[in-house]
This record gives sequence, C-alpha cells and structure tokens, in this order.
Amino acid sequence: MDYQNRAGSKFGGGGVASHSATSADRRERLRKLALETIDLDKDPYFFRNHLGSFECRLCLTVHQNDGSYLAHTQGKKHQTNLARRAAREQKEGKGEIDPNTGLPVGVMGAGFAALGLGAPRRNLVKIGRPGYKITKVRDPITKQQGLLFQLQYPELGAGVTPKWQVMSAFTQRVEEPDRNFQYLLVAAEPYETCAFKIPARELDKREDRQFSFWSPDSKDYWIQIMFMTEREERFNAAPGLTGRR
Repeated sequence: MDYQNRAGSKFGGGGVASHSATSADRRERLRKLALETIDLDKDPYFFRNHLGSFECRLCLTVHQNDGSYLAHTQGKKHQTNLARRAAREQKEGKGEIDPNTGLPVGVMGAGFAALGLGAPRRNLVKIGRPGYKITKVRDPITKQQGLLFQLQYPELGAGVTPKWQVMSAFTQRVEEPDRNFQYLLVAAEPYETCAFKIPARELDKREDRQFSFWSPDSKDYWIQIMFMTEREERFNAAPGLTGRR
C-alpha cells in the first residue's frame, strides 16, 4: 500500500500505516491466499444461511461475505480447531471429511441414515429419475389435507427397497432456504434421489395417516403424508398441552 501522503511521512518514503489500514491490508492478503488454496464448494464447514451470511460450522462464527470467511479460515482460531478435529479423528480412527454430509467418512448422521446417504459413497452409475405421480388427498371426516406419491422403479434390483424422509429447507444446499417449505426425499439406488418441495406444515405421523408401501411385483412405491389441521397445529403449540402423535 502507498502511505507516502500520510501525515509525518516523507515523499516516496512509504510512511507509517494506521492500525486499521494494516488490518485491512492483512485481511485482503489472507483472502487472496485463501482463494488460491480453498474451494468453498468443497469446504465441509462452509454454510450460507437464509439471511445471506456465511457461517463456519467448525468454529460457529458468522461472516458477512466470503472474503471475511476466507480470512477467518487462515486465522489462528480456525487453524487450531482444524488441528484439534484432525487429532480427535485420528484418535478415533476416522479419516477425511465427506463433503456431502460434513461428517467424517463412514459416519452416518441422523438426517442421512434413513436414506443411506451417510454411508461411504459407492461408484454407481445413475440410470435416471423414476416416474412419479402426485395426488392431493383429503380426509372427509377430519378435513385433513395430504399428498399421495406414487413412484415407479421398473429397473430396481431384487432385495432393494426405496427409502424416504422429510428434510428441512435449511439442511439442503441446492437452493436458497425458504422457511415456508420442506423437502420429501426418496432414494433407491441406482436411481437418482428425488426431492419434492412441500409446505412446511406439521405432519400427522399416526400409522393410519402416514405410511409407505413398496410393491416388488409392480415396482411401485407409495407414500402418503397428511398435514395437521390449523386447529391441531395451534393446539400442539400451546404451552403445557401435549399434541397427538
């Protein structure tokens, strides 16, 4: 940086930089250094929240832009936490981090275990997406609204059963999180995993309301979910009251 016009400096001599200018120059140098060594798309600790800010899942810090996050990754706190994480994983016999889950390879997180996405990835050739049909349903007595999903897996091998789960909008990394929606995921290898965007309403998880059925003969997979009524949602949210499950 050119400090020759600062008070007390000689022309052409550079001068004395202020503390804020030195800090800004240091952050910029760290950002450029990080850009050469870090790919944010592959950083398991990098997360962009619904407010547009950037979070470090390792250090639990929030940053207003990617430059601030990159400078943070080169700082003492982040490097120290990385060393502690690596030492703990080596002690526990765990290896590298899976970029798809943000967890050590071989560790199954609660959100991925149901779909088998937390297990070590296998080199399978995807054969495309299954055919599907979505039907709106409504209980004539309780007036509950719901959705019935029918997916077709004609090439699915014997002994393989599709799995499904509901994921929060803030868990996925495909698009900007929207608190008004959640995602219903269906997985069955070697088909691609399907995600259906549904309203972020509380689900009625009773067996006669929510169920799934796999027909190995017709290769059809059925999923039914029912949303609780507005009255039931208010009842469950009332303090001191226990909603039905």
